[in-house]
Amino acid sequence: MVVAPALGEIMSGRSKRTRRNRVEVRHRRNGRALRINGTFASWYDPDSAITGSVWDALAAPLLLLPRQSRKRVLILGLGGGSAARIVRELAPRAEITGVELDPAVIRAARRWFDLDRLGVRVVAGDALAYLTRSRKEFDIIFEDVFVGSGRSVHKPDWLPEPGHRLAARRLRSGGILVSNTIDEAGPVRRAMRRAFPSTLRIGIEQFDNQIIVGARFPLSGRALRSAVNASPVLAATAARLSFRSDASR
Repeated sequence: MVVAPALGEIMSGRSKRTRRNRVEVRHRRNGRALRINGTFASWYDPDSAITGSVWDALAAPLLLLPRQSRKRVLILGLGGGSAARIVRELAPRAEITGVELDPAVIRAARRWFDLDRLGVRVVAGDALAYLTRSRKEFDIIFEDVFVGSGRSVHKPDWLPEPGHRLAARRLRSGGILVSNTIDEAGPVRRAMRRAFPSTLRIGIEQFDNQIIVGARFPLSGRALRSAVNASPVLAATAARLSFRSDASR
């Protein structure tokens, strides 16, 4: 687990890598942690769908969609499936596609994180290439893609642009784009505001990550907080989350 002094933990997905990654699974008393090149990349508690951390915040915007609109979900940076597990709880019938570049991460997720039980369509490949080639449309896209290791994790050079613009094109009418950020929260937020008339930020206590959300309909932090509080899945994490709506344009 990577901890920034006096700030909190950093959690991330992964994208294109130029060398072989060090993929480790660490067994804890209450779960398993996936670490990639020293970075905490996924958490799995066999007794709970939620993580009590960043992936709960990442998945929360799904609650902004009506249940009947939670049909197609794309996760860029699947990792061990932490976000996918929460999404499956919130949308039991959804078609979930997860893109993950590293075959070693996929193997670890299947062996130690029960990935195959989630019914996720796993695409082994690069997230940018997938966005460039795919013509499928989704109700919500989660972008959890980082490169680097430890404290140096960061977005690849194709994020936020052109990656988020390409992702926006793959959204159905009324769809939502969600991005997990660390140091790039400012650039990602500005890119989201260029692409969408309404944006929202989610923070989580003790973590550096900010979740940036964009949509073409008005987003309300108050409404999302109410939905999280009422959710049988996410209510346990609600007190640790903060929600802030940006002014719609």
